[in-house]
Amino acid sequence: MRILHIDAERGWRGGQQQAFYLHEGLCKAGIHSDFVCQKGSMLQQRLKEEDLPYKAIHFLAEIDIIGSKRLANYAKHENINILHAHSSHALSWALGAKIFYPSVKVVASRRVDFHIRKNLLSHRKYMSPRLDAIVAISRHIYDVLLADGIPQSKLHLIHSGIDLQRFTNSQAQKNFRSIWGIPEESLIVGTIAAFVGHKDYPNFIQAAALARQQNPNLHFIAVGSGPKLEQMEQLARDLRLSPGFTFTGNQTEVGSLLKVFDIFVLASQKEGLGTSVLDAMSVGLPVIGTTAGGIPEMIVNLQSGILVPKSNPLALSETILRLAADRDLRARLGKAALERVKLFSKEEMLHKNMDLYQNLL
Repeated sequence: MRILHIDAERGWRGGQQQAFYLHEGLCKAGIHSDFVCQKGSMLQQRLKEEDLPYKAIHFLAEIDIIGSKRLANYAKHENINILHAHSSHALSWALGAKIFYPSVKVVASRRVDFHIRKNLLSHRKYMSPRLDAIVAISRHIYDVLLADGIPQSKLHLIHSGIDLQRFTNSQAQKNFRSIWGIPEESLIVGTIAAFVGHKDYPNFIQAAALARQQNPNLHFIAVGSGPKLEQMEQLARDLRLSPGFTFTGNQTEVGSLLKVFDIFVLASQKEGLGTSVLDAMSVGLPVIGTTAGGIPEMIVNLQSGILVPKSNPLALSETILRLAADRDLRARLGKAALERVKLFSKEEMLHKNMDLYQNLL
């Protein structure tokens, strides 16, 4: 196996973390693994910091014949036999590279539960005979792709995985409550998610407003950044949530934040899987998630968390109030979450990808 991973994004989100874990795991296992990323991306910075092999290539657009030719030449030079594309644009470049390097196998990871777009480019890309396998990171995505006409023989279900020990040594942020103006007696309900449409922040914010009407000692925290941040801050002001709602912006020390939460919520309308749920489970937090996408594959309702209907602020607020009022239920769900999350380790994800690579070869 000689694997070359490709990622097109400049930022760092769950998909980049998963690609990083896979690349890192393959290298540690003694398998030849390399990485092509965008010049100046956060992924390049992280790979450089961890001294993992990579090559930064500047791609001009999704359809970039020169970039694909450059990618093919590099893959040939390194005797690569599998290209693993971790984003939609990366798949375009990988399929373009296969024109110049026909013997290479192409694998695509699909991390979103949106249907394949109807435009010609997307359809031809995912239906291309040059695409050998698609990794769906949840059963829900697998079913969406199947409904879109992808042959079942090309589909492989491999759940995303997390580092179960990542936050073992994390400590709750010192003076957190005083820094953010949170009363000592408040119960903290937090979420960690990008401010983009499918994360459905209006659902979370409206539920917060309803819940605080019944229990003013609840304090809500939203961690993340994105194009809808200012709009959501305005929504919180319109609902007069201040001072009971805090926007922290992007934070690097996620573990220290999870350790100060009492309840974790993911209020998404759509969700490929949602590894922030797994992170919260790994520190023993009681989790509330919607029934969107792959979230029910992580949470067993009323056993390792609680599921609520998506886009339903009333149901979400009632569940938050129920958990806030029942310390024993919070403790029981958190303990069960610690066991459930073991099924979603990065090691399990690594081994299943290695099996896929071996079968392709």
